[in-house]
Amino acid sequence: MKNKNWKIKLGIFLMIFSGVFFFMLLIFPFMNFDAKTKITMSTVSLIIGEIVFWSGGLLVGKELFTKYKSYLNPVNWFKKKSKEIDSVENED
Repeated sequence: MKNKNWKIKLGIFLMIFSGVFFFMLLIFPFMNFDAKTKITMSTVSLIIGEIVFWSGGLLVGKELFTKYKSYLNPVNWFKKKSKEIDSVENED
């Protein structure tokens, strides 16, 4: 079990750490470089962010990856959970 535990923790860390590379995409346009350099840095950052995110997904496994991926999706941030909706309907 301990062998699997560190893989899950590392995978979750990698999935969260990938956000740094995506955040850098917002910073590159304001840096004092020429356009070609900014485009190259943005492309490299995007590719590295994707690789780090999916590597973390492979380490945590399908179930946890799907769970954390839904947490990172902005569409799901303000939705109510289906359990909460069901419990409210059952009370009436």
